[in-house]
Amino acid sequence: MSTASKMPPLEAPADSPLAVELKDIQNCGLPCALEVMGERWAFMILRAAFNGVMHFEDFLAVLGIARNILANRLARLVEHGIFAREQMADDRRKVEYRLTDKGRDLLPAMLALRQWGEKYGLGVSSDPVLVDTRDGLPVAPIAVLAHDGRVLSKGELHWAHRADLGKPAEGC
Repeated sequence: MSTASKMPPLEAPADSPLAVELKDIQNCGLPCALEVMGERWAFMILRAAFNGVMHFEDFLAVLGIARNILANRLARLVEHGIFAREQMADDRRKVEYRLTDKGRDLLPAMLALRQWGEKYGLGVSSDPVLVDTRDGLPVAPIAVLAHDGRVLSKGELHWAHRADLGKPAEGC
């Protein structure tokens, strides 16, 4: 029996009113996020931007993406507020694509996906390695943290209504 089949699912009990609500994707942030970032090129553009790429031609050169696909993806990312499209002061014909706060907030998601890909896709860490500037050591694996900083496993999580926040799960 695999380890995955032994673990309880991260869901509300079937008799819980919350179980029905979890099926309602209208009230879930995941479909909204996937609508914006749910394809390969969106994250590859994001990765390039986090590495200082800001100009259309530079994105083309770094990513090897078709011009029409890049134009489409950048327009969509601007439309959704991930990037701001700004004309350069010294040459109004050129624009820069700058990450917004909303775009910068995608860094943990991008790093988690990269780490997952290294673990299950490549089977090894890729090179170069993202390191802490102060210490020069690799960043830790992205994890789910409790309010007090504890790393949580899937078995330590459950869904709750906002009105029930701060109340431990029954049996704890």
